[in-house]
Amino acid sequence: MSWRAVPRKPDYRVILGVTIRQQRKWAELTLEALAEKAELHPHFLGRVELGDKHAYVIILYRLAETLKPRVRDLVVKISNTAARR
Repeated sequence: MSWRAVPRKPDYRVILGVTIRQQRKWAELTLEALAEKAELHPHFLGRVELGDKHAYVIILYRLAETLKPRVRDLVVKISNTAARR
């Protein structure tokens, strides 16, 4: 029996989490500070950044309000990845 590596589909939660983390670091905020400003629990936000939790639209809106990019800017990498398929 032969095993071939099956290419994994991009995990959109991970792409979004990386983007949120990059925006947070660019804004020079700790995870705790961003969570407090966006009225989120730090543990939940950390799991979103790791791609373990889904970030619903209201969460994206709160993060965008705090970090100042548009919600669209947080998800643009996801749409770019999907377009390349």
